[in-house]
Amino acid sequence: MPIVQEKINKLNELLLSMGSVVISFSGGVDSTFLAAAAHKLLSNKAVAVTAYSESFAAWEKNDAQAIAKAIGIKHIFLPGGEMNNADFVSNTYQRCYYCKKERFSALAVWAKEHGYGFVAEGSNNDDLEDFRPGMKAIAELPVVRSPLLEAGFTKEEIRLVSRQWGLPTWDKPSTACLVSRLTYGLPITAQRLLQIEQAEKLVRSYCSGKIRVRHHGALARIEVQPEVIPLLTRIEVLTDLVAGIKELGFTYVTIDLSGYRTGSMNEMMNEV
Repeated sequence: MPIVQEKINKLNELLLSMGSVVISFSGGVDSTFLAAAAHKLLSNKAVAVTAYSESFAAWEKNDAQAIAKAIGIKHIFLPGGEMNNADFVSNTYQRCYYCKKERFSALAVWAKEHGYGFVAEGSNNDDLEDFRPGMKAIAELPVVRSPLLEAGFTKEEIRLVSRQWGLPTWDKPSTACLVSRLTYGLPITAQRLLQIEQAEKLVRSYCSGKIRVRHHGALARIEVQPEVIPLLTRIEVLTDLVAGIKELGFTYVTIDLSGYRTGSMNEMMNEV
């Protein structure tokens, strides 16, 4: 705990040095913790801004609104424009770079127009272990800071302190934008993102925990935690689940026996 307290102190110093800040807010574990810390220290000089588009599921948008209200921080929705970016829509391995560049540039403009000195986002030390081209986009924008990363927080530490602070997200499953479910090279469209959102909603009606439906064009690949797989393969559940997902426009439905894992689409990069 002494080490964690040192990181909290460092985070507080960073936020106070910013003076005023826009928190890039998704309502996930990291951004909620960051928003709560900023609100404690800066009060009305901190605002949570949720950039949204078709890549942001409706339930996540509602969650973000409810969580910001619970924290007490001022909350704004800002429409995102990445779906108008041809480089992003083409869905290459660099899609996250183009998305982050688009979104954080817009947040930086919004912050300047409304008198906030910085934009802060919720990357942490664990994010350095994964393929995240979006971090390059963040590094290219001097007004954007990553206080949790700068203070050295890990995901486990963020959850620990979130629990101590009574934040509702301390045990919330990790989330990612709907685009992360699309296989690289398959153009990003609003229709495909809606297919993913509705398919995951259907799977969630049968089980809880970490759920992803990966979109491979005609194929929907379901990822859940391994212990949940037997529940989904019960014949009465499987029959209804497959029928429901096919109604969304998929031709084939499969359950990945390896189970849920972060960034499984990036496994394809090793095959190129």
